[in-house]
Amino acid sequence: MVRVVQAYRFALDPTGCQGAVLASHCGAVRVAFNWGLAQVRANLAQREAERSYGIPEDRLTPALSWSMPALRKRWNQVKDEVAPWWAGNSKEAYACGLARLADALSNWRDSKSGKRKGPKMGFPRFKTKRRTARSVRFTTGTIRLDGHAHVVLPVLGRIKTHEPVTKLARLLAGGGARIASATVRWQEGRWHVSFTVHTERPQGSPARPDTVIGVDLGIKTLAVFSDGRPPVANPRHLTTALRKLRRLSRAVSRKRGPDRRTRQRPSQRWLRANAARNRAEHRVAALRRDGIHKLTTSLARTYGTIVVEDLHVAGMIRNRRLARAVSDAGFGEIRRQLTYKTTWHGGRLLVADRWFPSSKTCSSCGAVKTKLPLRVRTYVCEGCGLSMDRDENAALNLASLVERTVAGSGPETRNGRGADHKTPPGGAGGRETSTPHRAPAARIRRGPSPAPGESLRILETQ
Repeated sequence: MVRVVQAYRFALDPTGCQGAVLASHCGAVRVAFNWGLAQVRANLAQREAERSYGIPEDRLTPALSWSMPALRKRWNQVKDEVAPWWAGNSKEAYACGLARLADALSNWRDSKSGKRKGPKMGFPRFKTKRRTARSVRFTTGTIRLDGHAHVVLPVLGRIKTHEPVTKLARLLAGGGARIASATVRWQEGRWHVSFTVHTERPQGSPARPDTVIGVDLGIKTLAVFSDGRPPVANPRHLTTALRKLRRLSRAVSRKRGPDRRTRQRPSQRWLRANAARNRAEHRVAALRRDGIHKLTTSLARTYGTIVVEDLHVAGMIRNRRLARAVSDAGFGEIRRQLTYKTTWHGGRLLVADRWFPSSKTCSSCGAVKTKLPLRVRTYVCEGCGLSMDRDENAALNLASLVERTVAGSGPETRNGRGADHKTPPGGAGGRETSTPHRAPAARIRRGPSPAPGESLRILETQ
């Protein structure tokens, strides 16, 4: 058995009164966040103004602690004045807002100092009612399942679910799971509850544990495999629904919508038209999510080792000609699901380096092309004469990385001594060429020649 943290999400069917209480809790989260942010900004502005007057550091106004316990303690001292209605919501709603503020401030500080990797994080901004996602997280209080179609949450009480909760109820009844928290979120036009559960899963074993498969993701074809498995066509859910979405958007634009400048409230026709457009968009997201889950589950249950590329999805989206198609394919979601599903089922996921030329390399002789435009869909090797689909060739190259790598730790040869290493096309140093000739001997003697694939970096996802 393996101890894991797993989420179970269920759609809710609250009554009108319960829906209003849920919305009130989400508003309480926003109020606590904005109050804490206002306190932090006022403290920083006061200290900065005092510095401008030449006041020494030791005599400045004391800095306000950004930790969650400090913010919560200060909130409890002033909540009667700031929010006299605070008793109508659970205390967890205010704690949730302050915790999110503490995380946002910590992320900004770590990003500014260089401790946090990735893109730079900006200073937190105030949350607005219209643009902020509505959600609230409960970590204490009464959080349990009631029967086969109800959940119980603090202050909210007993809420009916749209789907049965039998599976999670059996785990809780048997003692094999424990609910750590519950998050209620308004998503896709309805309320959902997500339970974070600490549970034990049996150690799975894929159907073919010794089989390696390379998966090449693309736009024209969603996934091409190296073992001859039929490729998965890209369903293009958004492209298919685009005509209907345009028609629904035109219908919304013809109605009297909300206007924040004049405080105009939307008409009932606008609300109905906007709801119809939202339902169409939610259906596209649900279809995409369902297809990705089926693909990743099938791969994780079947193969022991899966090799994918480290795609720079954020950079691909910057291309205005590819942004819609890349977003519709869901490359990032496929990799995210493969990461945890391979662990559940006893397999492993290898991620090839972002600069590995999988499409430019010949899967037969190893020659590397200097250029291969996207419009060229058939790979033709000038050295050995190989001719095949470029995506299938890329998948074969991804799968071949495992033969030269042991658990992603480095290059390995079949005889273990390195005697079968050959100088790659173009000589040492990873230079690309379109001809598969060997490098001159003088060039080889300048330094040790790397093994094929030695210049590549393979990341193993646990």
